[in-house]
Amino acid sequence: MGKLRDKMRQDMELRHLSERTIETYLKCVENLAKHYGKPPEDIGHEAIRDFIYYLLKEKQASQASISQHFSAIKFFYQSTLGRDWSTLKIPRSKREKKLPVVLSKEEVWSIFEEIKNIKYLAIMMTIYSGGLRLAEALNLKVSDIDSQRMMIRVSLGKGNKDRYTLLGKRALDILRIYYKETRPKIWLFPSTSPEKQLGPCAVQKTFHNALAKTKITKKASVHTLRHSFATHLLEDGVEIPYIQNLLGHSDSRITSIYLHVARKKLLTVVSPIDLIDEETEKPKKKSK
Repeated sequence: MGKLRDKMRQDMELRHLSERTIETYLKCVENLAKHYGKPPEDIGHEAIRDFIYYLLKEKQASQASISQHFSAIKFFYQSTLGRDWSTLKIPRSKREKKLPVVLSKEEVWSIFEEIKNIKYLAIMMTIYSGGLRLAEALNLKVSDIDSQRMMIRVSLGKGNKDRYTLLGKRALDILRIYYKETRPKIWLFPSTSPEKQLGPCAVQKTFHNALAKTKITKKASVHTLRHSFATHLLEDGVEIPYIQNLLGHSDSRITSIYLHVARKKLLTVVSPIDLIDEETEKPKKKSK
């Protein structure tokens, strides 16, 4: 793409998109160009439509991947090329709404017990303690841990929004042990080079290795700790608006998905069939 690639990156940076989103969008537009073997600006409307259809039917890409390509190409044509996207008349695929995988509190702890490296244990416990995304945890600085207020400051989370979330006592205890052993300077979890942040791959690998040592069969990942944090708060009686703020969700409808996986909440709901007296077939009176 050359200069257009640089311009697209600049356009995305001006809109404060995350580096991860920028790299994903650039790759998606690059895929379009490779598919036809020519610059993306020379690809017409029908060809773009056919490419999206190719992803869906022939490549059998996931709905998430199709949605990413759709958004990336739309951004490129609207913002970078200044063209009218509405004339393409491409229907956007609806993303599948899958319920998140959630670990019980006991399962979370069993995974922690299998992590022997203090640095990675501190990362996992910090993520679960505050419901952080992995990228947010790796972006933490030493100064973001407020032990006086028992809060974690999340700087420029998703959507470039700052927020505060919870710092549990157990997480703080591990962080203090980790700090005494490693003495990080700027980044709370640096790589081998102190001036650089730790990468996500090693964290994911450590999690999956620990998971494999347990008897847990769920398809969990590091992000599952965030889902579990939200679900456990909901089960313990914390209201949706508070959980929304702690997670950094802009829309309460995103947070509401945890209503579908909160087991204790579901157990308090009685099926109407169990309110019918088998002998009289009349609704039972609820005991006061």
